[in-house]
Amino acid sequence: MNKQVRVIFHGRVQGVWFRAFTREQASTAKLTGWVRNLPNGSVEALFAGEEETIHQVIEKCRQGPPSAQVENIELHWEPASGEFLSFEVRY
Repeated sequence: MNKQVRVIFHGRVQGVWFRAFTREQASTAKLTGWVRNLPNGSVEALFAGEEETIHQVIEKCRQGPPSAQVENIELHWEPASGEFLSFEVRY
């Protein structure tokens, strides 16, 4: 069963290739959705797919690329919309 979650990553996550890393992890895991920078310095992502796979990708993103430092993660589960065909970086 597919799920969808909106995630906010707090910490040193902008300017450290975090969005590209997130896209790579999500695409490799065959999740759909998007990732974008927020004005407050956080990064927001929406992951859609199998719940177990979503949790695995979130954990990989918690580790992040070498220069990132994730300090906190907020999860907001939503009903799966089924509207995404791929995973993209939004600007």
